[in-house]
Amino acid sequence: MTTLAEASVPGAGVRGGPPNDHRGSWLPTGPMIAKRFMELSRRRGLMIVLAVVTIALPSIFLIIRLFAHAFDPKAYGPAGGYDIFTALVAGVLYIFGFIVAAALGCTAGSIDLQEGVFRHLVVTGRSRVAIYFARIPAGLGIIVPLVAIGYGIVCLVCSFAAPTVLNYDGANVPAGLSRPAFVAWAGDHYGDVVCNFPLNFGPKNGPGVPIPCGPNGTLQLNNLPPGTPHPSPARLKAVAMTAARQDYSDYHKLFLSPPLGLMVRTGLWIELEAAVGFIVGLGLGSLIGQRTISVILMIVLEVILTPIFLRVHIPYMINLQRSVVGVATDHLGPSAMPIAMGGGGPADQANMIHETRLVAALVVAAWLVVWTALGAWRMATRDT
Repeated sequence: MTTLAEASVPGAGVRGGPPNDHRGSWLPTGPMIAKRFMELSRRRGLMIVLAVVTIALPSIFLIIRLFAHAFDPKAYGPAGGYDIFTALVAGVLYIFGFIVAAALGCTAGSIDLQEGVFRHLVVTGRSRVAIYFARIPAGLGIIVPLVAIGYGIVCLVCSFAAPTVLNYDGANVPAGLSRPAFVAWAGDHYGDVVCNFPLNFGPKNGPGVPIPCGPNGTLQLNNLPPGTPHPSPARLKAVAMTAARQDYSDYHKLFLSPPLGLMVRTGLWIELEAAVGFIVGLGLGSLIGQRTISVILMIVLEVILTPIFLRVHIPYMINLQRSVVGVATDHLGPSAMPIAMGGGGPADQANMIHETRLVAALVVAAWLVVWTALGAWRMATRDT
């Protein structure tokens, strides 16, 4: 029984709140997550940008290639295939997916302050940490499906509109040959090989005489100046077979269409990159409290700092370079994919900062934990 004196004290009869009141818990509830999801999805301008970059941009590119190949197949190659797949994933979805995910995260981390509703969230009695954590599944619930839809379109077109003949260094080569079969094919087509394949050996193994190759990569023995010795077919065949043995390691990585296993691993990789962009952007936006500056810093990280740290060997800073999240996520990608920040040739691969997958995974996990902790800490200590 509550006395009159107790009733006169505010909250005396409801000390601690109702038994089912979990407003002090740091774990977000379903309604909290749903509310944050609705707040972000109602920002039409941001949603349009996300959809354009992740879905419309690759779709428009593929549609143009489909129509161009349909109207003039001789001038325009097939719309799909392994090369188109790697170019779109590494050049568009990976980089721009990170940027738009970071923009969404920076918006989610600073939206309450910029719109002046942070005080209203605090007076509800909900845990500030729970308010922050509710934004993580809400934002991922937006960016992950968008990236998945865009990536799914790329996979479908690149699989069903793939070329029927593999083009390797300018020569049309059958796909999926074993090493002996590849070497035998090179011997039978030595003209295409010696004029197109990289001949990475010295004059001792070479033909010993000039190889007359036309502008279209075909062998033209009749174009040699008078008196110039002609390379014998047997010698050219031996050179072609030697080049094929050396180039097989590169050839067997190429496909007419992306294999299913590669598509699955690549899809998980770009989703990881988008998730990292969103969570780091969320923490940075919450820490700074301003969206524009946070987005600019995330773009600088992805477009400027990551390519530099990935390739340039800075003395006494190699471990610091490995600790950059963009360098780490690039090393977690499938081996059959090119470098996401451009390049990808043998020289570029050799100059990359090397990092084991275990170290790269630990770096990514550390970035996610640290930036989540910083964002939640700033949310919990910010003045209203």
